[in-house]
Amino acid sequence: MPFTRIISPQGRSESELERISEVLHQALVSHFDVPEKDRFQVIEQPPKNHLLFDADYLSEKPRSAQQLLFQITAGKPRSDATREGFYQELTKQLAATVGQRPEDVMVIITSNSASEWSFSGGLSLPAALASKVSA
Repeated sequence: MPFTRIISPQGRSESELERISEVLHQALVSHFDVPEKDRFQVIEQPPKNHLLFDADYLSEKPRSAQQLLFQITAGKPRSDATREGFYQELTKQLAATVGQRPEDVMVIITSNSASEWSFSGGLSLPAALASKVSA
């Protein structure tokens, strides 16, 4: 049940944003064992001058103005190998699908516990699951 903020500079078409969203989701499904219908994403498009990235920091080639940031909050930790596979698949598919340069893809993954999620009704995830079992 990862939640992702996809942050891209203004100017991308709706079609391109939909493809980016789908590439992300398929990479999560294939590498993070996320159920197919489990999609929680917000796409933000601030003005280009509101996205400030060091052009050269830990990148083989300079970043461009088309930087994409994926800020993922995952409900459980994943192994280093799983995250590396996810990063590789995501950048490879973004390049193939929307022509996104790998140097312009940044991913931040944080994990937290199930009790830090409430999907509805003012119940934490464990409480919501417990109420479904007892119903």
